[in-house]
Amino acid sequence: MEFFVAQVLTGLANASSLFMVACGLSLIFGVTRIVNFAHGSLYMIGAYAGYSFMQVLPGGFGFWSSILLAGLVAGLVGVLIEMLVLRPVYRAPELFQLVATFGVILVIQDLALIIWGPEDLLGPRAPGLRGVFRILGEPIPKYDIALLLITPFVALSLWYLMTKTRVGVLVRAATQDREMVSALGVNQAWLFTGVFALGSALAGLGGALQLPKGGADLLMDFHILTPVFVVVVIGGMGSLPGAYLAAVIISVLNVFGITYVPQSTLVLMFIVMIIVLMVRPYGLFGREEVAGEHGQVGEPERPTKPASNRTRMIVAAGLVLLALLPFYGSSFSQVLVTDVLIFCLFAASLHFLLGTGGMVSFGHAAYYGGGAYVAALLVTHLNTPMELAFVLAPLGAGLAALAIGWVCLRLTGVYFAMLTLAFAQLIWSLVFQWGDVTGGDDGLVNIWPAEWLKDTSVFFYFTLIFAVSGIIVLRHVAHSPFGYALRAARDSKRQAEATGIDTGKVQLIAFGFAGLMGGLAGALFVFSKGSVFPNELEIARSFDALIVVFLGGVKTLAGGVVGAAAFKGIEEALLRFEYWRLAMGVLIIFVVIAAPHGIVGSLIKGLERLGLRKVEDQ
Repeated sequence: MEFFVAQVLTGLANASSLFMVACGLSLIFGVTRIVNFAHGSLYMIGAYAGYSFMQVLPGGFGFWSSILLAGLVAGLVGVLIEMLVLRPVYRAPELFQLVATFGVILVIQDLALIIWGPEDLLGPRAPGLRGVFRILGEPIPKYDIALLLITPFVALSLWYLMTKTRVGVLVRAATQDREMVSALGVNQAWLFTGVFALGSALAGLGGALQLPKGGADLLMDFHILTPVFVVVVIGGMGSLPGAYLAAVIISVLNVFGITYVPQSTLVLMFIVMIIVLMVRPYGLFGREEVAGEHGQVGEPERPTKPASNRTRMIVAAGLVLLALLPFYGSSFSQVLVTDVLIFCLFAASLHFLLGTGGMVSFGHAAYYGGGAYVAALLVTHLNTPMELAFVLAPLGAGLAALAIGWVCLRLTGVYFAMLTLAFAQLIWSLVFQWGDVTGGDDGLVNIWPAEWLKDTSVFFYFTLIFAVSGIIVLRHVAHSPFGYALRAARDSKRQAEATGIDTGKVQLIAFGFAGLMGGLAGALFVFSKGSVFPNELEIARSFDALIVVFLGGVKTLAGGVVGAAAFKGIEEALLRFEYWRLAMGVLIIFVVIAAPHGIVGSLIKGLERLGLRKVEDQ
């Protein structure tokens, strides 16, 4: 019994920082409807700022003052992010805002590197709170007890702010109906800024409070991001009581998981989220979400028509130029273009799901990495010929996508996106921890192509054929009756069903098809590199694909391909510089604000303005 109580108290203490960050994110989403992926960066800023203040402010007063000042610094940074980056794109599709916050992550990571350096910083002990208390004979750190008192105090303060003050009334009103609040004369812009500042300050407080338990490092923003989103989704987007309860549940379960089932620690919270969302689709205390249009707002969608003869000639000329690469290019250039072709197919498969189907998936890397692992496992453990493994890999990824889609398509909007992320992380966790089969962190190596494909030029042509064919098939399906049915389900599910379209079946098939094509890209990848590691299944790989789709243009069929080629080219150029993330982040933010139609969309708009392209052409 004593040990059980100690474990619960440890879990509650661990929930403190998680709750601070989660309730800030929940506040921001509840009012602005922005999925702020930069929230983990504000948590990191709070930790680093708190550490810096603690070096110059001595004693207990200096320690606690440093934590409050760290929250203030994070709040001011949040104001700058809201005013300079997010305010110009509030009326843009949700995907644009998500990509903008991802650009902010890259910028803040390199700024933290420049200011505080690459070394991890060990947080100081809290003055007067060193040592332990004995509770029922079990040692409990004194700082954990302090956190147990601080967290309810913050929660009660937020409750008072939200329920007993005019500001809280306005915030709650904006959560329910922003347009009505604006119509009543409330300055919506400043309300958004104030809420964003408060949410950011809470994230900074969370980062500073965890210093004595951990410290500060450049990866802590990504480490906290997934648990925070899991907590917010389980609790219900916009619900502060839900965030607190979910933080406690996840933290306590994690403590018991580490003690009794250490292998479950990476998957436990995702299993909990999947179960909760299957029983309560909008979280424990959430309300039904009005899903955003994810790339379809703005001017009406133009009817998508097959490419003109001129466009086909340009594409054909480009393909001929690619096919001749082995005759004028080096082996390195062939390997580089092979990587670009594979990434283009991966991005095109996500673009089909997002642009044509209107389904925003945060976990599309599950099928890309999944296809790679299916091929690698077949070759490693069953000595399967490369050709057969190459055929079975996309089929395995497609079947996994069908199973995941069958569950995820019950939800919409952010909840759908987060559930796809949960399943992707679940697959990543299994691959990472099932070392006897998957190799764990060491991956699977020596997965080389068949003897007839080992020559660089031959494999280049092999990749060119399958990548281009896959992209053409995706484009053909988008122009088929199935593609038009999928767009109908995207634009108006109710009207599509009234015409006799089984929207659920259409979306599920599209989900599986996109997974299959992503698996094909993964199969090409594993045989091109000869190995595969768990990082091909991580969130960062899915985000790369999302950024690529946006960069090329969500509303254009060529967006995924053009965006992937541009992204790979920019990445290859910027990786030579020490602070390449800063440059990449600034570029992403600039594109979000200045060219929201993406490369292809902006080019089309420019040609139309110059009279070089008819407005009705696609």
